[in-house]
Amino acid sequence: MGSLPFSCRVPTGGAFLHVIKSESTQRRAERQGLSPRSALNQDDLANEMEDVDFDEEAIQGAEEQAWETEEEDEGVEDGMEAQDDSEVTFSEHSASVFCVSLDPTTNTLAVTGGEDDKAFVWRLSDGERLFECTGHKDSVTCAGFSHDSMFVATGDMSGLIKVWQVDTKKEIWSFDVGDLEWMEWHPQAHVLLAGTADGNSWMWKIPSGECKTFQGPSCPATCGRVLPDGKRAVVGYEDGTVRIWDLKQGSSLHVLKGQDGHQGPLTCVTSNKDGSLVMTGSVDCHAKLVNSATGKVVCVFKMESAASKPPAGEAESNSVESLGFCNVMPLAAVGYLDGTLAIYDISTQSLRQRCQHESGIVQLLWEDSAAVVYTCSLDGAVRLWDARSGKLISEYRGHSAEILDFAVNKDASIVVTTSGDHQAKVFCVQRPDR
Repeated sequence: MGSLPFSCRVPTGGAFLHVIKSESTQRRAERQGLSPRSALNQDDLANEMEDVDFDEEAIQGAEEQAWETEEEDEGVEDGMEAQDDSEVTFSEHSASVFCVSLDPTTNTLAVTGGEDDKAFVWRLSDGERLFECTGHKDSVTCAGFSHDSMFVATGDMSGLIKVWQVDTKKEIWSFDVGDLEWMEWHPQAHVLLAGTADGNSWMWKIPSGECKTFQGPSCPATCGRVLPDGKRAVVGYEDGTVRIWDLKQGSSLHVLKGQDGHQGPLTCVTSNKDGSLVMTGSVDCHAKLVNSATGKVVCVFKMESAASKPPAGEAESNSVESLGFCNVMPLAAVGYLDGTLAIYDISTQSLRQRCQHESGIVQLLWEDSAAVVYTCSLDGAVRLWDARSGKLISEYRGHSAEILDFAVNKDASIVVTTSGDHQAKVFCVQRPDR
């Protein structure tokens, strides 16, 4: 899995999650008596909003769900099985839980953020809340710990970012950037980066707040990742372009556009362990492998959809939702909205395995020291796949709605998931080879 589960991974990438969050904005607009279009287009609206009161029936339903025990929770949504393999359930959110991250030093704490405008830091061992990250007035879509677990950052859709000191549980810094697309901590320093809907990427020293901006095209900076050397970042944009930035100089080292870029908005970007290769994914269903030193496209991974083709005149609904590199073999994984997990051999630039899910993949992660891929999907299940053989190792269920994000601890013994069922769950992973 490399650095993926241990940096501030924000699930803002992915066509499916953008739809989910757009629907969240529309619901908020309806509660405010505004048209969805005005809610999406007015830059200052989020700052003018006051706390939103949910109707009493919705509040009562959410409270009842939060206090249900696992034995009592026999109701399921959308026909999902009432099976719960989890060890711990965190139920203090009252709406969809969008993001989760684990503290990288001990892997004993989680931070989750949700559509209820709330973020919580809590213990994995028993689900006990340590503190709430208060003050957000929009859906919290970004949350994660600094590299040393000293700080935790939370960001909401309106662009309000807050940083908290974990041991004192106190807020130490906040900033409002406008509509937030992604956020990530620097892998070696108390430096926070974020991308916004106006195309800018931001970088702050924490807690001083010293700031630098990286101006992109006049369209959303949809996804970003700090490269392992800590000196560069790769950012993808809605217009299909990709930029590799020099963080110290504030200048773009490489710009990929036209045929080198994508023919649709970027959904996700990642790098291999040493940062020599970058991989980009888009709604155009292509994943591109890029040499980060030269900015040249090494190869393009294309996957024919396993699902039936849409009728003539209708748009193709498939897209790349998540991707990642294996640390122990020259393999890359790409997850698609049609449920395809494709394992590519980087050495031969060819498809090695194709693992089919019954529903769309939302996120994937590699295990740090094995050729094992973890996936979460719209059917509410977490699956472990052997990338060498393409065979399913194990499957874990417990959610009654789609999984929206997940994280894996360092030794790959625990998986933490968040879901549209308003819950976060902790699963203990049993592997026959361990």
